[in-house]
Amino acid sequence: MTIQWFPGHMAKARREVTEKLKLVDVIFELVDARIPYSSSNPMLEEIIHQKKRIIILNKADTADDKRTSEWIDYFQSKGLKAVAVNSWQGKNMHAIERAANEVMAEKFARLRERGMKPRAIRAMILGIPNVGKSTLINRLAHKNIAKTGNKPGVTKSQQWIKVGKTLELLDTPGILWPKFEDQSVGFKLALTGAIKDDLLHMEDIASFGLQFIQENYPEALKKWLKVADLPSDITTLLAFIAEKRSLFDRYHEPDYGRAAELMVREIRQQKLGKMTFDFPEHLGEENG
Repeated sequence: MTIQWFPGHMAKARREVTEKLKLVDVIFELVDARIPYSSSNPMLEEIIHQKKRIIILNKADTADDKRTSEWIDYFQSKGLKAVAVNSWQGKNMHAIERAANEVMAEKFARLRERGMKPRAIRAMILGIPNVGKSTLINRLAHKNIAKTGNKPGVTKSQQWIKVGKTLELLDTPGILWPKFEDQSVGFKLALTGAIKDDLLHMEDIASFGLQFIQENYPEALKKWLKVADLPSDITTLLAFIAEKRSLFDRYHEPDYGRAAELMVREIRQQKLGKMTFDFPEHLGEENG
């Protein structure tokens, strides 16, 4: 599966990011806490070069807390500061500014030694569409400055936003890679709503989600379906879900399409509980 992703505004966004890099001190890379690997941008390393970077795991309220802690440890093992936040409810937002001050401490100490007063930290926020950049900016700025929307590609322009006296943010349109060839990455993006539903078949998305949950969160699936055991075959499981929810076609056969839509919607709304779909220990497999 190869999905081409490079509309004109994304190519323009990459050029703008490259041009504005010299204006900022630190990069805030925003990822979805449910899929920290799949929602990161593979081109980011080559774009930002040696700029300091902080990983912000947003939507942490929807992710598996244990896995979020593992991801923070993983990023720190790579020399990257990482924080988990819930921008929608404004939880742990102070950790972002604190992390920025920590990564800039050495540079600001040198400025003070030279008798210069450090200015506000300038940060650029980068992330793929629909990871919650606009909501994060509005929460940090305590006002509705950035446009928000629960769909990819709402932010279209670039603007500076003041956050108190210590931080200035440069908002930029989300950049998604030109293509992704890893099938599981595509399905994870689709499962969490990061890409448009019409790019992949809903039954394929639901089947991927069911397979993953059956392997990693089986008890949550049993509780959701109110059963003691699960069918091992995914097609049988999807038919079982259709029957449990009385989703039948005109021939009174299980309606796989509606069952798939229900499954994906319930996963996105955390009806099965908080889940993470990327695990640090699976990175070798994703890249292999």
